[in-house]
Amino acid sequence: MAILRLFGLYFLMTLLMIVVGSVFGAYFAGNFIGGAFFFMIFSLPIALYSYFYSDSIVLRAYGAKIIERQDNPRLYGIVKKIADLNGLPTPRIAIVSSSTPNAFATGRNPENAVVAATTGIMSVLDDHELEGVMAHEMAHVKNRDTLVMCVAAVIAGFISFAARMMWWNSMFGGRNRNVHPGIMILVVITAPLAAFLLQMAVSRSREYHADATAAKLTNKPWALISALKKLEWENHRKPLDCGSPSNAALCIANPLRGGDFFVNMFSTHPPMEKRIKALEKL
Repeated sequence: MAILRLFGLYFLMTLLMIVVGSVFGAYFAGNFIGGAFFFMIFSLPIALYSYFYSDSIVLRAYGAKIIERQDNPRLYGIVKKIADLNGLPTPRIAIVSSSTPNAFATGRNPENAVVAATTGIMSVLDDHELEGVMAHEMAHVKNRDTLVMCVAAVIAGFISFAARMMWWNSMFGGRNRNVHPGIMILVVITAPLAAFLLQMAVSRSREYHADATAAKLTNKPWALISALKKLEWENHRKPLDCGSPSNAALCIANPLRGGDFFVNMFSTHPPMEKRIKALEKL
């Protein structure tokens, strides 16, 4: 079910990119096909850069420091245990100096993964709860969610880029007769919003999947539920400085606050109560 949902979201994002790319090509070159081709060629180097250097970018944003076993035997031992259960190599492990309890994973594949935890999460959670959280992060590694979100971010980014280009050109470059003004306005206004909403939906779906994977791996859904309840309270009281909103999707607990329906639509994470209810059904 999770795979079908992800496929559906990607299909919609790709379809949206093709439509915007075609309008972009018609607007600037009078060629619908050329615009879609331009999108694919131009997005490739940025996608590759994001894929290969995402770990370094994120670690710098959080001020995370890579550790060895002797630096924190408790955290290192838990992560290694989870990696062994998954049949994965032990990832690099990092600590973020922050009293707010949170954790994240990054890296382009299991061989180049990094999992990080804040100093706060290690003081708030017991070993069972911390194991559940680390299993969640290792599930992201196992499921290659960094690659999934990288592709979604690149598609959404270029849809927004094309829309802005058409908007600025229409403002300062005069009227373009290749595309009807009504179609151009519709694409410029709605396409970036739709792309962003789909990107956030992809992020939320991966959180549910990582929760379920972690609970089944450890056979302790209760431990992850307990951890999520503590993280929700602590992050509501003192949100983690995540460097930038784009990094918020990496964290197990959403550093960006919000609670109503419209805010949740724009959120990188599902509401915590829904995640807990999903775990209780396992």
